[in-house]
Amino acid sequence: IPLQNLVEAFSSVKAFHLQYNYLNMTLATQELNVSSNVEELYFGGSTLNTNILQSIGVFASLKTLSLHDCGLIGPLPNHGWCDLRNLEVLDVSGNALEGMLPHCFSNLTSLRELDISANRFQIPLSFAPFANLSNLKVLSGDENKMVMEPSFYTSVPKFQLTSISLSKCITSQQLNLELPTFLYYQYDLRYVDLSHNNFSGTVPTWLLENNTKLEVLILMGNSFTGPLSFSSALISNVSSIDISENKLQGQIPTTICSTFPHLWRLFLSKNAFEGNIPLCLSVMKDLSFLDLSNNQLYGKVPEELIAKGSLTILRLSNNKLSGNVVPVVLNSNGVQNLYLDGNNFSGEMTNVDLSTFEFPNSIREIDLSNNKLHGKLPRWIGNASFLERLALSNSGFEGSIPMEFCKLNRLEFLDLSQNHLSGSIPSCFNPPNIEHVHLHGNRLRGPLSLAFYNSSSLVTLDLRGNNLTDNHFHGKVPIQLCKLHSLSIIDLSQNMFFGPIPSCLGNLSLPLKERESLETGFYLPSIEEDETTLNLGMDSYYPDSYLEEVIEFTTKSGLFLYEGNILSYMTGIDLSCNNLTGHIPPELGNLSEIYSLNLSHNKLTGVIPSSFSKLHQIESLDLSYNNLSGEIPNQLVELNSLEVFSVAYNNLSGSIPEPKAQFGTFIENSYEGNPFLCGPILHKSCSKTDSPSTISTLFGFLCSCVVDNFCCPLHKSILAKSLVFSRWEMHHHLSLLKCGQFSYLSHFQATRLSTQIVI
Repeated sequence: IPLQNLVEAFSSVKAFHLQYNYLNMTLATQELNVSSNVEELYFGGSTLNTNILQSIGVFASLKTLSLHDCGLIGPLPNHGWCDLRNLEVLDVSGNALEGMLPHCFSNLTSLRELDISANRFQIPLSFAPFANLSNLKVLSGDENKMVMEPSFYTSVPKFQLTSISLSKCITSQQLNLELPTFLYYQYDLRYVDLSHNNFSGTVPTWLLENNTKLEVLILMGNSFTGPLSFSSALISNVSSIDISENKLQGQIPTTICSTFPHLWRLFLSKNAFEGNIPLCLSVMKDLSFLDLSNNQLYGKVPEELIAKGSLTILRLSNNKLSGNVVPVVLNSNGVQNLYLDGNNFSGEMTNVDLSTFEFPNSIREIDLSNNKLHGKLPRWIGNASFLERLALSNSGFEGSIPMEFCKLNRLEFLDLSQNHLSGSIPSCFNPPNIEHVHLHGNRLRGPLSLAFYNSSSLVTLDLRGNNLTDNHFHGKVPIQLCKLHSLSIIDLSQNMFFGPIPSCLGNLSLPLKERESLETGFYLPSIEEDETTLNLGMDSYYPDSYLEEVIEFTTKSGLFLYEGNILSYMTGIDLSCNNLTGHIPPELGNLSEIYSLNLSHNKLTGVIPSSFSKLHQIESLDLSYNNLSGEIPNQLVELNSLEVFSVAYNNLSGSIPEPKAQFGTFIENSYEGNPFLCGPILHKSCSKTDSPSTISTLFGFLCSCVVDNFCCPLHKSILAKSLVFSRWEMHHHLSLLKCGQFSYLSHFQATRLSTQIVI
């Protein structure tokens, strides 16, 4: 679509919004009326040719040009767009533009907001291409590459920025660089993000001293060293400081409390701070988010800090804090998210006089995992009626799950894994909004008949490594699972389930749901002279919740960790290592979105359903160590995504599927332990002489009769003698000793066939 056609058709229009269209825009400048009044062009997310930048300069009145995520590639041209001397806002982020910024960039003297982030530009540390842009206020250059230049360049920039974001701009080959020198000449900054650049030296506190209007300072993910020290001068505008993921040592300075009296968020995690938590933090009346996790802090948590009332998120994970954790939890006035995991808190949590405490109704999330607690799970947690996420894993708890947990009707996430819990799951435990349940690695047993019955929102249910059975439904896997339509991963492996696989599991949709955003971030300071502000993409830094869903799931013959957003793209069912019997339901072939199916190490019989050919997304299919018989369906060669396939150690016969597509990648161990399978991979011809014979079938029956004890004594005696005379067959058909589901033979048939074997 020629752009000039649109402009000329709407000659009085000043702004064109053409975002997110499948347009391959062209611009024929020789046909365009250069007196156009167009002031704003928005093409973000549309498909454009990079050549448009060479001719866009004819829009002499243009003030705003948005070309983000337009598929632009290569270097910026040296003419055309550089003629836009009235341009105030330019956004070319999210493309594949590369190389040095052209010298003509300095022509854009009216430019106020510039976003070149997420490209492949080489930005000199002096920022010389921007030096003459005296009106520039907002600059975002994230995810490009900073490069060194000759040291003689000492020009002082003409601009005074209010916002700068240069995150992830240093490559691994350029380690330990110092901060760009132009920052020494900035005095009006409100927002600074220099994160993930591996800048070295001491923390540049002069940025705070020089820029008295600074509100947000983000220095996370660098290599700043030494003790942290702040000036004693009052800096009242700062609301957020993030110096996490550096190499800072020593104690947290108490001057931080007096220097920044209106601090709202403080992030000092992933350093090497030691000592006690400064008591002065408890008097900072605006402090809402405090993250001191992953340091070497010790001692007790100051009660004044948790009771101060302004804190909403307190993260002290992975330190060496100790003492009784109960007062910390019960005195958390106003705290919504409390993370105390990975410390040395000890003692029991049950001996509490609830008459002296009123459980804080503000708490939505508690993580006490990986501590040195012991005793039973505290019943008083049932009073936390507003609790949404609870993690108490690997903390030495024992006994049963309290009935009081059934009162947690708002619970969405529960992790009690890796403890010593016993007994059954309370049948009343049916939180209507529960999404993730982790109970693996305990000693739980008994029925699942009513638990989770009304929990239709359940996404993850991890019960592996327990002793669960289900007698209420005659030993079957609970059919209630079929009503949990939000499930995407089911792991019931390594238990004692028996009976058939419910065919209704084939009705599960195993949805690939996009994870709801838990992200929040800083608001960027706006430019007072202009209401427009570049979105510098800060929302991804600080999640509302640090209790991220983590799944250990066996697939592709290995144990993998799935966490965070990757769970949105994973679906699977693992029923391995149980005592399941009967045929594999053909309905499982309806699981068209499943990536992994593991039914190995059970006692399943019958044939492999040909309906499995409809599992178009399947990457791992494990049916090994069962009693399956018949041929491998040739239709399975249509599974083009299959990476791991195993039917080893069954009673399968016939030719293996044609080695084409994915089946051309599977080797002998995918089929071993099936004496009657044949094919080139197994080095065994599929001629008739090698196919299963009457003798082979009888041998299987003989093994079953003697081993599984379903023959009458007379039959057993006859068949046992036959086995003695048939030792030459024993080695060839050894795998059948563990299997064998054969039809009943009469006494006469058994005698006759036994005679054939003896002969």
